[in-house]
Amino acid sequence: MYAKCGELVKANLLLDGLSNRDVFAWNALIGGYAQQGRGEEALKLYELMQSDSIPPDEVTFTCLLKASGSIGAVVRGEEVHDEIVRRGLFGKDIVLGNALVDMYAKCGILSKAQEIFDELPSTNVVSWNALIGGYAQHGHGKEALSCFEAMQSRGISPDAVTFACALKACSSIQAIKKGEEIHDAISKQGLLHKDAVLGNVLMDMYAKCGVFIKARKVFLELTVQSIISWNTLIAGYAQHGKGEEALACFEEMQDKGITPNAITFTCALKACTTVGALDRGQDLHDEISRQGLLHNSLALGNALIEMYSKCGVVAKAQAILDELPTRNLGSWNALITGYSQFGPDEDVLKCFNKMQCEGLEPSVLTFLCVLKSCARLGALDKGNEIYDEIMRRGLLDKDYVEFNQCLGNALVDMYAKCGALAKAMHIISELPVGDVVSWNAIIGGYSQQGQGESALECFELMQRKGIVPDAVTYTYIFKACGNIGALDKGTEIHNEIMEQRILEKDIVLRNAVVDMYSKCGATSKARQVLEAVPLQDVVSWNALLGGYAQQGHGRGALDCFESMQNSGIAPNAITFSCVLAACSHSGLLEEGQMCFLDMCTNYRIVPDLEHYTCIVDLFARAGHINKAVAMIEKMPSSTYPTVWAALLGACRKWGDMNIARWAFLHAIEISAGDAPLYVCMYNIYTARDTQEDTKSYLENLMYSSSCKSKIFSSQYSPTLFEFRDESLACPKPYYWNASLAGYSI
Repeated sequence: MYAKCGELVKANLLLDGLSNRDVFAWNALIGGYAQQGRGEEALKLYELMQSDSIPPDEVTFTCLLKASGSIGAVVRGEEVHDEIVRRGLFGKDIVLGNALVDMYAKCGILSKAQEIFDELPSTNVVSWNALIGGYAQHGHGKEALSCFEAMQSRGISPDAVTFACALKACSSIQAIKKGEEIHDAISKQGLLHKDAVLGNVLMDMYAKCGVFIKARKVFLELTVQSIISWNTLIAGYAQHGKGEEALACFEEMQDKGITPNAITFTCALKACTTVGALDRGQDLHDEISRQGLLHNSLALGNALIEMYSKCGVVAKAQAILDELPTRNLGSWNALITGYSQFGPDEDVLKCFNKMQCEGLEPSVLTFLCVLKSCARLGALDKGNEIYDEIMRRGLLDKDYVEFNQCLGNALVDMYAKCGALAKAMHIISELPVGDVVSWNAIIGGYSQQGQGESALECFELMQRKGIVPDAVTYTYIFKACGNIGALDKGTEIHNEIMEQRILEKDIVLRNAVVDMYSKCGATSKARQVLEAVPLQDVVSWNALLGGYAQQGHGRGALDCFESMQNSGIAPNAITFSCVLAACSHSGLLEEGQMCFLDMCTNYRIVPDLEHYTCIVDLFARAGHINKAVAMIEKMPSSTYPTVWAALLGACRKWGDMNIARWAFLHAIEISAGDAPLYVCMYNIYTARDTQEDTKSYLENLMYSSSCKSKIFSSQYSPTLFEFRDESLACPKPYYWNASLAGYSI
């Protein structure tokens, strides 16, 4: 009596006081613990029973199997099974046979459960419920429903437990039509008003399938709307991203006088997470703290960490994790995901290391976040460690149950972004299944590294393997074509995607096409692509303007700039950099000045390094050296080496020796080891002075400034100047000609 009523302490005391403890007394106590889900204690009691030399019977074994199933102790369950067979009890007692099926089913050994079921001399509704419940519990919805059909075809009528298991199966595979059929059968038998558990399971099925009108209808028809009923409805809304509805339901529940429990708060926090309701989440956090629930529910703690992490308050999420008495993989994953999304990436790696120090094994999600951070940080060494761990655990093996294509793609992306492109290609070749995402990562890596030819080779290989390119692939390929001036190939690919009609839908892809044509010098074609569709943005126009600037077409750039403004697109800092550069290269002094003034006054854009370099170069190229100097003196900072280089280059053109010396001395103060500055100054001197005096002067300057150049020569003299700095690791000397790469001269 005490055991069945859950008074296990009293039952234990009573057993201890018995002088004659028989099998019936032991069975009652073991069964009580098993019934309460305290399987470990039930199994220990059996050991004590054996020490009393009390032989077990069918009831004992039934209780032991129930205890083993409740805690997933499959090894202990198998030992009990062997003992049953050894004693010749299997097949004689349907209750014992059903318990065996149930134990294996609950432990996830479904093939063994099916085997035992098939060997039973007779079956009843309990036998079928054990099998159907096992399949449903472990996500095998189709098999569960097949058993449900087979059971009825054999003339066995389902009961409330059967229907509950079948509804769970429907939930797992989103079989809404089958669920509705089962609902009709339940209604015909009048079970809904008799069994509260069945009503909650039915509501859960509709909620998990996203049919909230019917879920709400079932909820309103329930005889008793318990905390479980409310939690089911709130969880369903939250699971489907309907955070506002979930929170409204949460408020309604409280208005009805139902006190939320840890599960309710967990669901409500998930709702806050889906809609980014940080303030509401903080209110819930305060209420949780007042009720003292946090230290008793790890799931609730994890939900709080996830809510703060996904709302961007990662420091608060970290504080909660630090306060939790126990932490699991879910706790760390929630925090790591937050740092991965909002940064800093260094903290992702710190959390990963701490998690491993606590003895927790990373999941696929953990690895995905860490690899993403390694990619952004360029942390190749750490990425290699992660790769080794993934390979050690066999997570990329074709037959591994947790294989995730995303993990392979993340590895490829990490290696590509870290510049280890050969390693990225190796991983692609090793993946059991390749997809467009992994190929995009490697093609993007080659494009980013300026290896356009390799990107195009990968593009061809990808197609030969039957992988269909998507918009991202084409975006990277156009970038590659632009970088290497592959106009014919770019045009060919453009014609291909024109037939697919995807340009109209993807502005990023269209901008890549404009940029490709612009970089290849086909500005008229670039403009044609840009104006072909009404949807344009500032990036589209900047790509075109960049082409005009690169080609030195000042008038074309100004015309394009005017069209952009007329179309209602506001220019940004990059726009003005392109226009100013085009004006500078075309000698459009007045237009360039007006553009610079317009940028500062009308658009209130603060000039940056690019703008100052362009305007100084504009004045200097036109021979207005004094205006260029005046502009430099107005700059907020004079530590921009490219500005001084632009002025120095103009002095060479116009022969202004005094300004040249002044610019040169300022330039080497900022960048003393920049060899092209010395080459330019050498050319200016040799155009007027004797070479020996010039050589001696510059040698002294270079030695005194510890110039990091190796070797260079001047167009006015074949003499090679050599200066070595042992701190440089480069094994080959650099040869610089007087034309300064990267500088305007």
